[in-house]
Amino acid sequence: MATLRIARLASARSALRAPAGRGISTAAEAYLEPTHPDLPPPAEVQSALVRHAQSTLNTYSRPSLIFTHGRGSYIYDTQNRPYLDFSSGIAVNALGHADPGVAKVMAEQAAKLVHCSNLYHNEWSGELAVLLTSLTKRHGGLGYAPGSPEEGEGLKVFFANSGTEANEGALKFARKHGKEVGGKGKTGLVAFRNAFHGRSMGALSVTPNPKYQDPFAPLIPDVHVGTLNDIDAIQSLVTEKTSGVIVEPVQGEGGIYEADENFLRALRKRCDEVGAVLIFDEIQCGLFRTTTMWAHSALPPDCHPDIVTMAKPLANGFPIGAILMRDPVASVINIGSHGTTFGGSPLSTRVAHHVLSQLSAPSFLPQLSASAAALQKRLRALREQYRALITSPIRGRGLILGIPLASADLPARAMQLARERGLLVLTAGSDVLRIVPSLNVTEEDIEKAGYVLEAVFDILEQERVGKEGKKPQGC
Repeated sequence: MATLRIARLASARSALRAPAGRGISTAAEAYLEPTHPDLPPPAEVQSALVRHAQSTLNTYSRPSLIFTHGRGSYIYDTQNRPYLDFSSGIAVNALGHADPGVAKVMAEQAAKLVHCSNLYHNEWSGELAVLLTSLTKRHGGLGYAPGSPEEGEGLKVFFANSGTEANEGALKFARKHGKEVGGKGKTGLVAFRNAFHGRSMGALSVTPNPKYQDPFAPLIPDVHVGTLNDIDAIQSLVTEKTSGVIVEPVQGEGGIYEADENFLRALRKRCDEVGAVLIFDEIQCGLFRTTTMWAHSALPPDCHPDIVTMAKPLANGFPIGAILMRDPVASVINIGSHGTTFGGSPLSTRVAHHVLSQLSAPSFLPQLSASAAALQKRLRALREQYRALITSPIRGRGLILGIPLASADLPARAMQLARERGLLVLTAGSDVLRIVPSLNVTEEDIEKAGYVLEAVFDILEQERVGKEGKKPQGC
Protein backbone atom coordinates (compact mmCIF):
# COMPACT_ATOMS: atom_id res chain seq x y z
CA MET A 1 0.00 0.00 0.00
CA ALA A 2 2.82 2.42 0.87
CA THR A 3 4.55 1.75 -2.47
CA LEU A 4 1.30 2.35 -4.35
CA ARG A 5 0.72 5.64 -2.49
CA ILE A 6 4.27 6.84 -3.26
CA ALA A 7 3.76 5.95 -6.93
CA ARG A 8 0.51 7.89 -7.03
CA LEU A 9 2.15 10.94 -5.48
CA ALA A 10 5.06 10.74 -7.92
CA SER A 11 2.60 10.52 -10.80
CA ALA A 12 0.67 13.50 -9.43
CA ARG A 13 3.84 15.60 -9.12
CA SER A 14 4.79 14.67 -12.66
CA ALA A 15 1.35 15.76 -13.87
CA LEU A 16 1.82 19.10 -12.13
CA ARG A 17 4.85 19.77 -14.31
CA ALA A 18 3.19 18.67 -17.56
CA PRO A 19 1.79 21.75 -19.30
CA ALA A 20 -1.44 21.40 -21.25
CA GLY A 21 -2.54 23.52 -24.15
CA ARG A 22 -3.49 26.57 -22.06
CA GLY A 23 -0.52 26.42 -19.69
CA ILE A 24 -2.49 24.43 -17.11
CA SER A 25 -1.19 21.13 -15.69
CA THR A 26 -2.65 17.87 -16.96
CA ALA A 27 -3.93 16.97 -13.49
CA ALA A 28 -5.75 20.31 -13.16
CA GLU A 29 -7.49 19.83 -16.52
CA ALA A 30 -9.73 17.23 -14.87
CA TYR A 31 -11.36 20.06 -12.91
CA LEU A 32 -12.04 22.51 -15.71
CA GLU A 33 -15.63 21.26 -15.82
CA PRO A 34 -17.78 20.99 -12.66
CA THR A 35 -17.64 17.62 -10.91
CA HIS A 36 -20.00 18.62 -8.07
CA PRO A 37 -22.56 21.01 -9.62
CA ASP A 38 -24.72 22.92 -7.13
CA LEU A 39 -27.72 22.90 -9.45
CA PRO A 40 -30.10 21.35 -9.94
CA PRO A 41 -30.38 19.82 -6.46
CA PRO A 42 -32.03 16.40 -6.15
CA ALA A 43 -35.79 16.57 -5.61
CA GLU A 44 -35.50 15.22 -2.07
CA VAL A 45 -32.92 17.88 -1.17
CA GLN A 46 -35.03 20.68 -2.60
CA SER A 47 -38.09 19.38 -0.76
CA ALA A 48 -36.19 19.23 2.55
CA LEU A 49 -34.79 22.75 2.11
CA VAL A 50 -38.23 24.17 1.37
CA ARG A 51 -39.64 22.45 4.45
CA HIS A 52 -36.75 23.62 6.65
CA ALA A 53 -37.07 27.20 5.40
CA GLN A 54 -40.57 27.38 6.84
CA SER A 55 -39.14 27.03 10.37
CA THR A 56 -35.52 28.20 10.21
CA LEU A 57 -34.44 31.84 10.49
CA ASN A 58 -32.12 32.27 7.53
CA THR A 59 -29.07 34.43 8.24
CA TYR A 60 -26.70 32.70 5.80
CA SER A 61 -26.45 32.53 2.02
CA ARG A 62 -26.07 28.83 1.38
CA PRO A 63 -25.94 26.59 -1.70
CA SER A 64 -28.64 23.97 -2.26
CA LEU A 65 -26.84 20.98 -0.78
CA ILE A 66 -27.01 19.17 2.54
CA PHE A 67 -23.98 17.58 4.21
CA THR A 68 -24.53 14.33 6.08
CA HIS A 69 -21.19 12.87 7.19
CA GLY A 70 -17.45 13.26 6.99
CA ARG A 71 -14.11 11.57 7.52
CA GLY A 72 -10.76 13.28 7.81
CA SER A 73 -10.46 16.17 5.37
CA TYR A 74 -13.55 15.08 3.43
CA ILE A 75 -17.20 15.88 3.99
CA TYR A 76 -20.04 14.20 2.07
CA ASP A 77 -23.45 15.38 0.89
CA THR A 78 -26.74 13.49 0.51
CA GLN A 79 -25.55 12.21 -2.88
CA ASN A 80 -22.42 10.84 -1.18
CA ARG A 81 -20.25 13.26 -3.15
CA PRO A 82 -16.92 13.85 -1.37
CA TYR A 83 -15.81 17.46 -0.82
CA LEU A 84 -12.22 18.18 0.18
CA ASP A 85 -12.75 20.58 3.07
CA PHE A 86 -10.15 23.35 3.14
CA SER A 87 -12.49 25.49 5.23
CA SER A 88 -12.51 22.98 8.14
CA GLY A 89 -15.80 24.38 9.44
CA ILE A 90 -14.25 27.90 9.40
CA ALA A 91 -10.97 26.88 11.05
CA VAL A 92 -12.67 24.60 13.58
CA ASN A 93 -12.08 20.94 12.68
CA ALA A 94 -8.41 20.78 13.59
CA LEU A 95 -8.41 16.96 13.51
CA GLY A 96 -10.76 16.73 10.56
CA HIS A 97 -14.25 15.28 10.41
CA ALA A 98 -15.38 12.30 12.51
CA ASP A 99 -12.00 11.82 14.16
CA PRO A 100 -12.12 8.36 15.77
CA GLY A 101 -10.42 9.52 18.96
CA VAL A 102 -12.80 12.44 19.39
CA ALA A 103 -15.80 10.19 18.73
CA LYS A 104 -14.59 7.64 21.29
CA VAL A 105 -13.94 10.20 24.03
CA MET A 106 -17.24 11.96 23.36
CA ALA A 107 -19.24 8.72 23.55
CA GLU A 108 -17.50 7.61 26.75
CA GLN A 109 -18.08 10.92 28.50
CA ALA A 110 -21.67 11.30 27.26
CA ALA A 111 -22.44 7.92 28.78
CA LYS A 112 -20.88 9.04 32.05
CA LEU A 113 -21.66 12.74 32.74
CA VAL A 114 -22.61 15.54 30.34
CA HIS A 115 -23.50 18.40 32.67
CA CYS A 116 -23.54 19.14 36.40
CA SER A 117 -23.44 22.99 36.56
CA ASN A 118 -20.62 25.21 37.76
CA LEU A 119 -21.95 25.12 41.31
CA TYR A 120 -19.82 21.96 41.61
CA HIS A 121 -16.39 20.82 40.44
CA ASN A 122 -16.13 18.25 37.66
CA GLU A 123 -13.13 16.12 36.85
CA TRP A 124 -12.28 17.54 33.40
CA SER A 125 -12.56 21.33 33.50
CA GLY A 126 -9.70 21.60 35.97
CA GLU A 127 -7.58 19.13 34.01
CA LEU A 128 -8.09 21.13 30.80
CA ALA A 129 -7.12 24.34 32.62
CA VAL A 130 -3.92 22.71 33.85
CA LEU A 131 -3.13 21.47 30.34
CA LEU A 132 -3.69 24.89 28.78
CA THR A 133 -1.53 26.73 31.29
CA SER A 134 1.29 24.18 31.28
CA LEU A 135 1.41 23.97 27.47
CA THR A 136 1.46 27.76 27.21
CA LYS A 137 4.51 27.88 29.48
CA ARG A 138 6.13 25.07 27.49
CA HIS A 139 5.49 26.55 24.04
CA GLY A 140 5.62 30.22 24.98
CA GLY A 141 2.92 32.84 25.45
CA LEU A 142 1.37 35.33 27.88
CA GLY A 143 4.76 36.52 29.09
CA TYR A 144 6.43 33.10 29.18
CA ALA A 145 9.32 32.25 26.88
CA PRO A 146 9.31 28.74 25.36
CA GLY A 147 10.63 26.14 27.76
CA SER A 148 9.52 27.92 30.94
CA PRO A 149 8.81 25.77 34.03
CA GLU A 150 5.30 24.40 33.70
CA GLU A 151 4.29 23.97 37.32
CA GLY A 152 2.77 26.53 39.65
CA GLU A 153 0.62 29.59 39.28
CA GLY A 154 0.89 32.51 36.88
CA LEU A 155 -2.03 31.87 34.50
CA LYS A 156 -5.74 31.22 34.97
CA VAL A 157 -8.54 29.99 32.64
CA PHE A 158 -12.26 30.72 32.41
CA PHE A 159 -14.33 28.43 30.16
CA ALA A 160 -17.20 29.63 27.96
CA ASN A 161 -19.16 28.17 25.03
CA SER A 162 -17.95 30.09 21.98
CA GLY A 163 -15.51 32.64 20.66
CA THR A 164 -17.80 35.61 21.01
CA GLU A 165 -18.50 34.63 24.63
CA ALA A 166 -14.76 34.39 25.29
CA ASN A 167 -14.28 37.89 23.90
CA GLU A 168 -17.24 39.22 25.89
CA GLY A 169 -15.65 37.86 29.05
CA ALA A 170 -12.25 39.30 28.16
CA LEU A 171 -13.75 42.76 27.60
CA LYS A 172 -15.59 42.54 30.93
CA PHE A 173 -12.40 41.52 32.71
CA ALA A 174 -10.50 44.41 31.10
CA ARG A 175 -13.19 46.88 32.20
CA LYS A 176 -13.17 45.56 35.77
CA HIS A 177 -9.39 45.64 35.91
CA GLY A 178 -9.43 49.20 34.58
CA LYS A 179 -11.75 50.41 37.31
CA GLU A 180 -9.66 48.62 39.95
CA VAL A 181 -6.41 50.28 38.90
CA GLY A 182 -7.65 53.61 37.50
CA GLY A 183 -11.06 54.39 38.91
CA LYS A 184 -14.54 54.56 37.41
CA GLY A 185 -13.46 56.64 34.40
CA LYS A 186 -11.02 54.05 33.06
CA THR A 187 -13.44 52.28 30.72
CA GLY A 188 -12.18 52.90 27.17
CA LEU A 189 -11.67 50.02 24.76
CA VAL A 190 -9.46 49.99 21.66
CA ALA A 191 -9.94 47.82 18.56
CA PHE A 192 -8.60 47.85 15.00
CA ARG A 193 -10.01 48.13 11.50
CA ASN A 194 -10.65 44.84 9.67
CA ALA A 195 -11.06 43.06 13.02
CA PHE A 196 -13.73 40.48 13.71
CA HIS A 197 -14.39 39.58 17.34
CA GLY A 198 -17.94 38.23 17.28
CA ARG A 199 -21.60 39.16 16.90
CA SER A 200 -22.81 39.60 20.49
CA MET A 201 -23.10 43.22 21.60
CA GLY A 202 -19.75 43.69 23.29
CA ALA A 203 -17.75 41.74 20.73
CA LEU A 204 -19.68 43.45 17.93
CA SER A 205 -18.81 46.85 19.39
CA VAL A 206 -15.10 46.12 18.81
CA THR A 207 -15.73 44.75 15.30
CA PRO A 208 -15.57 48.03 13.33
CA ASN A 209 -17.42 46.98 10.19
CA PRO A 210 -20.56 48.97 9.31
CA LYS A 211 -22.09 45.91 7.64
CA TYR A 212 -22.16 44.13 10.99
CA GLN A 213 -22.59 47.09 13.34
CA ASP A 214 -25.05 49.52 11.78
CA PRO A 215 -28.25 47.42 12.03
CA PHE A 216 -27.70 47.01 15.79
CA ALA A 217 -26.50 50.46 16.80
CA PRO A 218 -26.16 52.00 19.29
CA LEU A 219 -23.51 49.63 20.59
CA ILE A 220 -21.51 49.90 23.81
CA PRO A 221 -19.84 53.31 24.15
CA ASP A 222 -16.22 54.36 24.62
CA VAL A 223 -14.74 52.20 21.86
CA HIS A 224 -11.88 53.72 19.86
CA VAL A 225 -10.68 52.33 16.54
CA GLY A 226 -7.14 52.33 15.18
CA THR A 227 -5.27 50.92 12.21
CA LEU A 228 -3.30 47.68 12.50
CA ASN A 229 0.48 48.23 12.41
CA ASP A 230 0.22 52.03 12.75
CA ILE A 231 2.81 52.46 15.51
CA ASP A 232 2.75 56.25 15.40
CA ALA A 233 -0.94 56.36 16.36
CA ILE A 234 -0.63 54.16 19.46
CA GLN A 235 0.32 56.99 21.81
CA SER A 236 -2.88 58.94 21.20
CA LEU A 237 -5.09 55.89 20.69
CA VAL A 238 -4.26 54.15 23.98
CA THR A 239 -4.62 56.62 26.85
CA GLU A 240 -4.93 56.78 30.62
CA LYS A 241 -8.68 56.22 30.10
CA THR A 242 -8.14 52.94 28.21
CA SER A 243 -9.06 49.79 30.11
CA GLY A 244 -8.41 47.26 27.34
CA VAL A 245 -7.00 46.80 23.85
CA ILE A 246 -8.13 43.86 21.70
CA VAL A 247 -6.27 42.73 18.59
CA GLU A 248 -5.91 39.63 16.42
CA PRO A 249 -2.25 38.71 15.79
CA VAL A 250 -3.51 37.44 12.42
CA GLN A 251 -6.80 39.00 11.33
CA GLY A 252 -8.91 36.17 9.92
CA GLU A 253 -12.31 37.41 8.72
CA GLY A 254 -10.83 40.81 7.89
CA GLY A 255 -8.50 39.53 5.17
CA ILE A 256 -5.56 37.58 6.71
CA TYR A 257 -3.55 40.60 7.83
CA GLU A 258 -0.66 39.96 10.26
CA ALA A 259 0.20 42.26 13.13
CA ASP A 260 3.84 43.30 12.92
CA GLU A 261 6.16 42.32 15.78
CA ASN A 262 7.26 45.90 16.39
CA PHE A 263 3.64 47.05 16.43
CA LEU A 264 2.73 44.46 19.07
CA ARG A 265 5.80 45.42 21.08
CA ALA A 266 4.80 49.09 20.99
CA LEU A 267 1.23 48.18 21.91
CA ARG A 268 2.46 46.09 24.86
CA LYS A 269 4.70 48.94 26.05
CA ARG A 270 1.90 51.52 25.84
CA CYS A 271 -0.56 49.25 27.68
CA ASP A 272 1.99 48.87 30.47
CA GLU A 273 2.45 52.66 30.64
CA VAL A 274 -1.27 53.38 31.09
CA GLY A 275 -2.33 50.21 32.94
CA ALA A 276 -4.49 48.80 30.13
CA VAL A 277 -5.14 45.09 29.57
CA LEU A 278 -3.84 43.77 26.23
CA ILE A 279 -6.10 41.08 24.75
CA PHE A 280 -5.07 38.84 21.84
CA ASP A 281 -8.03 37.28 20.06
CA GLU A 282 -6.55 33.99 18.84
CA ILE A 283 -9.88 32.31 18.22
CA GLN A 284 -8.99 31.64 14.58
CA CYS A 285 -5.20 31.92 14.51
CA GLY A 286 -4.36 30.19 17.81
CA LEU A 287 -3.99 26.60 19.00
CA PHE A 288 -1.31 25.57 16.48
CA ARG A 289 -2.90 26.97 13.29
CA THR A 290 0.26 29.03 12.70
CA THR A 291 2.33 25.89 13.63
CA THR A 292 3.05 27.28 17.13
CA MET A 293 0.63 26.96 20.03
CA TRP A 294 -0.27 30.63 19.91
CA ALA A 295 0.30 32.99 17.03
CA HIS A 296 2.36 35.03 19.50
CA SER A 297 4.32 32.05 20.90
CA ALA A 298 7.26 32.69 18.58
CA LEU A 299 7.47 36.36 19.59
CA PRO A 300 9.56 37.67 22.50
CA PRO A 301 7.66 38.07 25.80
CA ASP A 302 7.72 41.87 25.46
CA CYS A 303 5.15 41.41 22.65
CA HIS A 304 2.81 39.17 24.64
CA PRO A 305 -0.74 39.92 25.87
CA ASP A 306 -2.37 39.81 29.30
CA ILE A 307 -5.30 37.76 27.96
CA VAL A 308 -5.70 35.38 25.03
CA THR A 309 -9.11 34.18 23.87
CA MET A 310 -9.69 30.88 22.08
CA ALA A 311 -12.52 28.71 20.80
CA LYS A 312 -12.77 27.29 17.28
CA PRO A 313 -10.44 24.23 17.21
CA LEU A 314 -10.29 23.60 20.95
CA ALA A 315 -12.82 20.72 20.92
CA ASN A 316 -12.76 20.00 17.18
CA GLY A 317 -16.28 21.32 16.61
CA PHE A 318 -17.92 20.68 19.96
CA PRO A 319 -18.88 24.13 21.35
CA ILE A 320 -16.34 25.58 23.77
CA GLY A 321 -14.49 28.84 24.32
CA ALA A 322 -11.92 29.94 26.86
CA ILE A 323 -10.20 33.00 28.30
CA LEU A 324 -6.59 32.47 29.37
CA MET A 325 -5.17 35.32 31.46
CA ARG A 326 -2.22 36.33 33.56
CA ASP A 327 -2.66 36.33 37.34
CA PRO A 328 -2.73 40.16 37.74
CA VAL A 329 -5.92 40.22 35.64
CA ALA A 330 -7.35 37.14 37.35
CA SER A 331 -6.78 38.73 40.77
CA VAL A 332 -9.53 41.34 40.20
CA ILE A 333 -12.15 38.76 39.14
CA ASN A 334 -14.03 37.54 42.19
CA ILE A 335 -16.75 35.02 42.93
CA GLY A 336 -19.85 36.29 41.17
CA SER A 337 -17.97 38.58 38.76
CA HIS A 338 -18.79 36.36 35.79
CA GLY A 339 -20.52 33.07 35.12
CA THR A 340 -21.85 30.57 32.60
CA THR A 341 -24.40 27.77 32.58
CA PHE A 342 -22.74 25.44 30.09
CA GLY A 343 -19.12 26.64 29.98
CA GLY A 344 -16.61 24.13 31.32
CA SER A 345 -18.99 21.17 31.18
CA PRO A 346 -17.54 17.69 31.69
CA LEU A 347 -18.28 16.75 28.07
CA SER A 348 -16.83 19.83 26.36
CA THR A 349 -13.69 19.94 28.50
CA ARG A 350 -12.95 16.24 28.19
CA VAL A 351 -13.21 16.45 24.39
CA ALA A 352 -11.04 19.58 24.40
CA HIS A 353 -8.46 17.89 26.64
CA HIS A 354 -8.20 15.06 24.12
CA VAL A 355 -7.95 17.40 21.11
CA LEU A 356 -5.33 19.65 22.70
CA SER A 357 -3.30 16.59 23.74
CA GLN A 358 -3.30 15.40 20.12
CA LEU A 359 -2.40 18.80 18.65
CA SER A 360 0.48 19.32 21.10
CA ALA A 361 1.95 15.82 20.73
CA PRO A 362 5.63 15.94 19.67
CA SER A 363 4.87 13.50 16.84
CA PHE A 364 2.15 15.80 15.43
CA LEU A 365 4.05 19.06 15.13
CA PRO A 366 6.62 18.07 12.43
CA GLN A 367 3.80 16.84 10.18
CA LEU A 368 1.92 20.10 10.76
CA SER A 369 4.95 22.19 9.80
CA ALA A 370 5.58 20.08 6.69
CA SER A 371 1.97 20.40 5.55
CA ALA A 372 2.02 24.16 6.09
CA ALA A 373 5.22 24.49 4.07
CA ALA A 374 3.77 22.37 1.25
CA LEU A 375 0.56 24.41 1.07
CA GLN A 376 2.40 27.72 1.12
CA LYS A 377 4.69 26.54 -1.67
CA ARG A 378 1.73 25.45 -3.80
CA LEU A 379 -0.09 28.75 -3.33
CA ARG A 380 3.04 30.74 -4.14
CA ALA A 381 3.36 28.75 -7.37
CA LEU A 382 -0.24 29.62 -8.26
CA ARG A 383 0.55 33.27 -7.72
CA GLU A 384 3.45 33.07 -10.16
CA GLN A 385 1.18 31.34 -12.66
CA TYR A 386 -1.74 33.79 -12.36
CA ARG A 387 -0.25 37.15 -11.42
CA ALA A 388 -3.01 39.12 -13.15
CA LEU A 389 -5.49 37.53 -10.71
CA ILE A 390 -3.33 37.14 -7.58
CA THR A 391 -2.02 40.66 -7.35
CA SER A 392 0.13 40.52 -4.20
CA PRO A 393 1.97 37.90 -2.13
CA ILE A 394 0.12 35.12 -0.32
CA ARG A 395 -0.83 36.27 3.18
CA GLY A 396 -0.71 34.51 6.52
CA ARG A 397 1.29 31.87 8.36
CA GLY A 398 1.09 28.15 8.91
CA LEU A 399 -2.33 26.93 7.82
CA ILE A 400 -4.18 30.25 7.96
CA LEU A 401 -3.54 31.61 4.48
CA GLY A 402 -5.12 34.14 2.17
CA ILE A 403 -4.93 34.56 -1.60
CA PRO A 404 -5.43 38.28 -2.41
CA LEU A 405 -7.36 38.67 -5.67
CA ALA A 406 -7.55 41.49 -8.19
CA SER A 407 -11.15 42.57 -7.50
CA ALA A 408 -13.85 42.23 -4.86
CA ASP A 409 -16.07 40.04 -7.05
CA LEU A 410 -13.46 37.31 -7.49
CA PRO A 411 -13.36 35.59 -4.05
CA ALA A 412 -17.05 34.59 -4.08
CA ARG A 413 -16.78 33.47 -7.70
CA ALA A 414 -13.64 31.42 -6.92
CA MET A 415 -15.31 29.86 -3.86
CA GLN A 416 -18.27 28.75 -6.00
CA LEU A 417 -16.05 27.37 -8.77
CA ALA A 418 -13.99 25.44 -6.22
CA ARG A 419 -17.07 24.03 -4.49
CA GLU A 420 -18.50 22.81 -7.80
CA ARG A 421 -15.22 20.95 -8.26
CA GLY A 422 -15.31 19.33 -4.83
CA LEU A 423 -13.17 21.78 -2.84
CA LEU A 424 -14.47 23.94 0.03
CA VAL A 425 -12.67 27.23 0.69
CA LEU A 426 -13.69 30.57 2.23
CA THR A 427 -13.57 34.27 1.55
CA ALA A 428 -12.14 36.94 3.85
CA GLY A 429 -12.24 40.71 3.84
CA SER A 430 -13.18 42.30 0.53
CA ASP A 431 -10.85 40.53 -1.89
CA VAL A 432 -9.27 37.43 -0.32
CA LEU A 433 -9.77 33.70 -0.80
CA ARG A 434 -9.12 32.10 2.60
CA ILE A 435 -7.53 28.66 2.99
CA VAL A 436 -7.78 27.03 6.44
CA PRO A 437 -7.64 23.22 6.17
CA SER A 438 -7.60 20.82 9.09
CA LEU A 439 -4.30 20.76 10.92
CA ASN A 440 -3.78 17.07 10.10
CA VAL A 441 -4.24 17.66 6.36
CA THR A 442 -2.01 15.45 4.22
CA GLU A 443 0.34 16.54 1.44
CA GLU A 444 -1.70 14.36 -0.90
CA ASP A 445 -4.81 16.39 -0.09
CA ILE A 446 -2.82 19.60 -0.54
CA GLU A 447 -1.75 18.51 -4.02
CA LYS A 448 -5.33 17.75 -5.00
CA ALA A 449 -6.51 21.11 -3.67
CA GLY A 450 -3.74 22.74 -5.67
CA TYR A 451 -4.99 21.18 -8.90
CA VAL A 452 -8.56 22.31 -8.22
CA LEU A 453 -7.41 25.85 -7.45
CA GLU A 454 -5.28 25.85 -10.59
CA ALA A 455 -8.35 24.97 -12.65
CA VAL A 456 -10.38 27.63 -10.83
CA PHE A 457 -7.82 30.33 -11.58
CA ASP A 458 -7.55 29.17 -15.18
CA ILE A 459 -11.31 29.63 -15.54
CA LEU A 460 -11.13 33.05 -13.87
CA GLU A 461 -8.30 34.00 -16.22
CA GLN A 462 -10.35 33.02 -19.25
CA GLU A 463 -13.28 35.03 -17.89
CA ARG A 464 -10.98 38.01 -17.35
CA VAL A 465 -9.67 37.72 -20.88
CA GLY A 466 -13.21 37.52 -22.21
CA LYS A 467 -14.16 40.72 -20.40
CA GLU A 468 -11.02 42.65 -21.32
CA GLY A 469 -10.36 41.15 -24.76
CA LYS A 470 -6.74 40.44 -23.85
CA LYS A 471 -4.47 37.50 -24.55
CA PRO A 472 -4.48 35.06 -21.59
CA GLN A 473 -1.38 34.38 -19.51
CA GLY A 474 0.71 31.41 -20.59
CA CYS A 475 -0.36 31.57 -24.25
